[in-house]
Amino acid sequence: MSKPFKIPQSVLVVIHTPALDVLLINRADAPNFWQSVTGAKDREDEAFEDTAVREVFEETGIDARAGVLADWGMENVYEIYPRWRHRYAEGVTHNTEHVFGLRVAEGTDVKLNPREHTGFMWLPWRAAADACFSPSNAEAILLLPQFSGAR
Repeated sequence: MSKPFKIPQSVLVVIHTPALDVLLINRADAPNFWQSVTGAKDREDEAFEDTAVREVFEETGIDARAGVLADWGMENVYEIYPRWRHRYAEGVTHNTEHVFGLRVAEGTDVKLNPREHTGFMWLPWRAAADACFSPSNAEAILLLPQFSGAR
């Protein structure tokens, strides 16, 4: 049985502490591709918030409901990298990504899914933005002070 195609609707979840340190995780299928939590909907009718909660737990072991999950009301539309396009139906070239922030306590434990990620690091928000391979992820992190209420 073949794996179903990915739905081109996903979430980006910027996980951060009150001090605006940001969690970045390293993709297992692309060394040195540091990013925030991302993931596609499992079903067309899955709510973006449910996708965010599920993906955060699957990728980091963090229960998003124990932190403060905030829908930033932003979406990025971007071209899917050619190396990952085979995961989508023929002709699908773009993805729509809904952005969330997740505030967690300092010292929150991270348990990576080793099939998906090989490492993690907490960085101050500006350094985290610089370390991201994805321009839309970096842009979201740069908006963190605005959306977190910190100044």
